[in-house]
Amino acid sequence: MFISLSVGVIAESNPFSVSGYGVIHYSHFDWELDPGRRAAIDVERFVIAPKYRINDTIRLESELEFEHGGTGSTMEFDKFEEFGEFETEIEKGGEVIVEKLAVVFSFQPSYNFRVGHIIVPVGLVAKRHRPQHYFTTTRPEAEAHIIPTIWHETGIEIFGSLGSLNYQAQIVNGLDSTGFSSRHWIVRGHQLRFETINAEAPAFVGRLDYVFNENATIGLSGYYGDTAANRPKPDVDFDAHVGIVSLHGFYEMNAVKVRGLFLWGTLENADQLSKVNRTLSNNLNAKRTPIGSSALGWYIEAGYDLLSLFGQSNNSTEHQDLQDTPPDQVLDVFARYDYYDTMASVEGIIFDNPRWERAAWTFGVNYHVHPKMVFKSHYSLRQLAAKDKNRENTFSLGFGFQY
Repeated sequence: MFISLSVGVIAESNPFSVSGYGVIHYSHFDWELDPGRRAAIDVERFVIAPKYRINDTIRLESELEFEHGGTGSTMEFDKFEEFGEFETEIEKGGEVIVEKLAVVFSFQPSYNFRVGHIIVPVGLVAKRHRPQHYFTTTRPEAEAHIIPTIWHETGIEIFGSLGSLNYQAQIVNGLDSTGFSSRHWIVRGHQLRFETINAEAPAFVGRLDYVFNENATIGLSGYYGDTAANRPKPDVDFDAHVGIVSLHGFYEMNAVKVRGLFLWGTLENADQLSKVNRTLSNNLNAKRTPIGSSALGWYIEAGYDLLSLFGQSNNSTEHQDLQDTPPDQVLDVFARYDYYDTMASVEGIIFDNPRWERAAWTFGVNYHVHPKMVFKSHYSLRQLAAKDKNRENTFSLGFGFQY
């Protein structure tokens, strides 16, 4: 007892803590439209998240992410020395992405303040992005193909809890519309290509979650901001506001886990933006494809722990980020249905390409050897709305951990 109390006092008095997670997976592709797609292994991400508590009110939060084993570069625009062209530089040594770097002021449960580089809380993955929080080896595709995951911007945030309601309200830098595309809608508008981020137009973000308990939540989130003003060059004379709304929830009680999301977004002047983007410099590394005036996506996934049939205790694979829990094995079988269309509607003469309307059934098994480690497998059957060569099947194995 004396030893336990001593350890607890030391842990409580230590202002510095580190957590994180990692994901590695293998995928084999059988795609009709892209028969050249080969099997691949991806060291998808390794995250280190140190925190430092200055006092009872103020703490520092950070999160460093190594993606895909680490390669990276940034671009620079110098209109005087580079004749107005973009210059790619590899001196960033860009193996690290700073996903979070913020100061948090904790005043009371109902009112707190965060300032710095912060996570944009739109969708379900924004709050539940560790490998134990989703079934498949990669994050849910209906969400990952429409909005950035993880989405991180710089700004300020007010957050807190009012009974069972958790809320967040943010003002952050907006997106850059030169990165928009047919395939991923606004995902690549996330400003990661340049050393500095244009902040001509802010964006407004909100989230409201009703928490039944730690294993059951339903919520709503939204985003609104202009994306024309943050382009690398002031090459448009119209607005391009993006509006997004998401309804999400999860239920994870005993052997049953159910999660789902519905997401809809709209883009102002998408036809004019598509026309301007076709003239972008090759050096900008932009897709220059037509952009949908709206995007739509939803998914629902459900799993069941087979070990519960044999009396194995379960339901502890979630929400154990920092706790040292005893081993508790879980064997989940699961299924998920995704539907998403990144060109759900178009404007003007823009062609609504059925290639970008996608639906997928995914089945698999996850083996949690410990609440902090999971081995995964799944088989995905994706169907495109195109008439020919519309099948994309993928088999994947992987594992993830957190610490």
